[in-house]
Amino acid sequence: MTALLFAMVASFVAAIGARDQLLVARLAGALGAANGLLVVALTSSAVTAITAAWLGSLLARTMSGSAATMFVALALLLAAFECAWPNRERVPREPTRSLGAAFIVLCFRQMTDASRFLVAAMAVVFSYWPLAGLGGVIGGGAAVTMGWLSGTALEARLPLRRLRIGLAVLLFGLGVITGLSARGIIA
Repeated sequence: MTALLFAMVASFVAAIGARDQLLVARLAGALGAANGLLVVALTSSAVTAITAAWLGSLLARTMSGSAATMFVALALLLAAFECAWPNRERVPREPTRSLGAAFIVLCFRQMTDASRFLVAAMAVVFSYWPLAGLGGVIGGGAAVTMGWLSGTALEARLPLRRLRIGLAVLLFGLGVITGLSARGIIA
């Protein structure tokens, strides 16, 4: 149960203002909050979270305890880097109405986002990928649903860039502390 809770919270927080959430919000604002877009966003979120958890479990089988801790540190640092990376994408002027294209773009964006790095790390730490995956599905699904419901108001109401930078600093600090403890430098 711990894997589910940690993965759910981590994936939701890491997805606030992320590229996938912004894309869903922008498409919902441009096309209207169509149910098909929400289904596509939730499906891609589920597929990528389960895939990340499963891949994390495969890695966990081959790692010792300190190697798993170092993997978590690297996942935290990658998540921090991804959160700090500026999102310079423009709002689509004439977005495609193809749900298949939206699904593909969302899947590619989500497979390299901070949220999925953290889900993989939770699968490594807790060694039970189904619960880590389910937590990622719930957290990531909540984030894209928030984007779908908010539409263009998401960017107008929240200071997303400052939130992402703050999250990057937090994840970086956690990654450094976890890495130092994996190396035995701090207890």
